[in-house]
Parts: sequence; structure tokens; C-alpha cells
Amino acid sequence: MTSTTPVIVNGRSYKQPSAPTVVICIDGSEPGYIEQAIEAGRAPNFARFMASGANLVAECVIPSFTNPNNLSIITGRPPAVHGIAGNFFYDPASGAEVMMNDPQFMRAPTILAGFHDAGRKVAMVTAKDKLRLLLSNGLDYATGRAIAFSSERADKATKADNGIDNVTAFVGMGVPDVYSAELSEFVFAAGVKLAETFRPDLMYLSTTDYIQHKCAPGSKIANTFYGMIDGYLGRLDALGCTIVATADHGMNDKHLADGSPDVLYLDPLFDGWLGAGKARVILPITDPYVVHHGALGSFATVYIPQGADVAALINGLKATPGVERTLTREEACVEFELPPDRLGDIVVISTRHKTLGTAPSKHDLSGLTEPLRSHGGLTEQRVPMISNRKIRLAPGHRLRTFDVFSVALNDTY
Repeated sequence: MTSTTPVIVNGRSYKQPSAPTVVICIDGSEPGYIEQAIEAGRAPNFARFMASGANLVAECVIPSFTNPNNLSIITGRPPAVHGIAGNFFYDPASGAEVMMNDPQFMRAPTILAGFHDAGRKVAMVTAKDKLRLLLSNGLDYATGRAIAFSSERADKATKADNGIDNVTAFVGMGVPDVYSAELSEFVFAAGVKLAETFRPDLMYLSTTDYIQHKCAPGSKIANTFYGMIDGYLGRLDALGCTIVATADHGMNDKHLADGSPDVLYLDPLFDGWLGAGKARVILPITDPYVVHHGALGSFATVYIPQGADVAALINGLKATPGVERTLTREEACVEFELPPDRLGDIVVISTRHKTLGTAPSKHDLSGLTEPLRSHGGLTEQRVPMISNRKIRLAPGHRLRTFDVFSVALNDTY
């Protein structure tokens, strides 16, 4: 294969990179964070990119959660193709509620694996280890052309399993706490070191939204966080990298005036309509890291008993304050491009400032030290897409976050 032969992954064609190309997912980057950091004088590189490169708005996939969106980005396709419809799902076949953080749940190869197989050097660094196996699926570290690890378990990385060892010494940072801004900083510090030494042709960096869950745009902590990112972007730019940064979802305040979470608990509703314990409510935001959001998001899916009156239940939900959309499984799969076998009978999406829960006793909210900010719904769908290069898109193109690799490789100039 020559360097000019396009790489085909999941039916999409990607040009081979002529310069090191870095795609970045800034987890939870609601529009406004970057602009406020620029206004505060903390983000001169973002300002320069947005003025002389590209400053666009893209739509993430629904549910606007981490796993489905990172997997959409890394495969270039929606969840109906790659199969990851949430962080967490109910498997009716086994009767178990399970995390979707294992490659066995994936139904499509990654773009990184496609370029690796084409003979290119690739790298991936993610903040939380829950995504590492999914995002790095298909890479062969024995070739010497692939490196993939997480900040969370950087000290456990080996050449056999990650393509690199002694990562903390390589990056020059210790392993950060999983609930910290430093977990994301480690991603960028590692990305710069890899760009300087390993020189991957294609690299994916994915952060955590710990700060965005805690702090609104324009806050001192948020501006400092984006200032940190800005500094590393400047270093990647100076190394000649093509950079395109987007987000997996936005973020909104989800609390009452007194600072307590604004929650619509679904179990009591369905218990009243169907009888106690007859429905199973699944919250796909659920993952091993719930301290900063208490497993409260704006998207839920509900399994109901066979023979239940779906239309009546949907009408009941539509009449419930705080519910923005209620759809059948079939409607949700068509509208949001989701896999039907990983979705309940009913989908519920809450309004901008409301979250959805199961029952009060099932949520540990002790870790919410600040008023809740969260995501999952339609109101967190619009996110930035920013590049240090100009971007040329076809007229009328609906820009999706899972277009970001195509944009970086095919549409920058």
C-alpha cells in the first residue's frame, strides 16, 4: 500500500495523513468553556486556531454520554453500527445489567486499527481506563507501530499490552487521582511526548469531564483547566501537527435553586402505572466513576412487561413535568441511530436542567460537593469542533462529532 492509497474503515474513506494528525475529544466541553477562557486571557492558542483555522459546531450522538460518543468518533459511525449505546446496558439474554467497556460488545473496527493495518504508526491516550480496551481494539503492539494506554493505569502499562512501558517516567508525571484535572493533563502531556518521540501518523487523545461536571464556563477553575489544555495545544501545533478538537457531549446545570439535584425518579412512576418492580429502568450514564454525577443524566431507557400498554405509558410520561421526549424503541433507533437489541421498550429524555433517576435509595449523592451538572439529552448535543487548520466542508453538510477523523484527514488545508 502506498502513502496515497485511502484507508477504508466502516465504509468511509480516509486520506493518508501528510502531517502528524491529532484528534482530540475534550470530554464534556459545552460551548462557552473555550470562549470564556479566551476572554479571561487563558487560551491564546485556542483563540488563534479559531481565528485562522476553524471554529465549527457539531452534533454528538444521543445519548450524549461518553462511551457511545467516543466509540462513534473512533469508528466514524453511529451506535447502530458500532453497537455501544451507552456506558451501561441491560442484557435481556443473561438478565444482567453490565458495563459496555469490553471489546466483545463492539460491532465495528476502529479508524486507528485501520491505519495501523495500513502500515501507519498510531497512538491513543485516554483518561479513564474504562475506554482503553474499546478505543485500542484491533491494535497489534508487537509491530512497534501502536501505543495505547490510560492516565488512570499508566503505571501498569507494558510493551506487550500497551506498546510502551515506564509511562510515568516517559511523561514525567505520577499517576493522577481519577477525580482530578490532572487525569486529563496527563493525557495531553503524554500526547506531546508521543508526538515528540514516537511521532505517530495518527493519534487520538480523550480526556475526562470531571471539571465540567463540577464547574461552569467562565469559572476560575474551568478557565485554568482550559488554559492548561491551551498550552499543550500550542506545543502540538509547534510540532507541525494537524489538530482537530471536539467533544463527546456538552454539559448543563441540573440542579434546583438551593443547589440540590433536580431529579425525576422513574421507578415510582412506573410502579404506580404497572405495579411495584414490574418495569426496569436503565440509566446508561452509569459507569464506575459516579462520584461527580451520582449516575444522574438526562437519558433513560425502560424495559416493561410483555403486554403492557406502551402508548398509555408514553402518554403518561409526556404529561410528566421535566420530560422533553418520550419514544418507543423503534422510534428512538430510527431518530438516534441506535442498536435495537441494546435499548429498552421506551426511551425517556429530560429537559435541559432536569435529570432522570431510578429511585432515591438507589443513588449515592454524597460525592456531589457542588451543584449537579450533567448530560445525556438533546440539550447537550451541540459541541465545538476546532482546528488549527482551515476546514472545507460540502455545502449543507450536517457536521457530526463522528466526522472528526474525516474532517482531520480529508477536509483540512
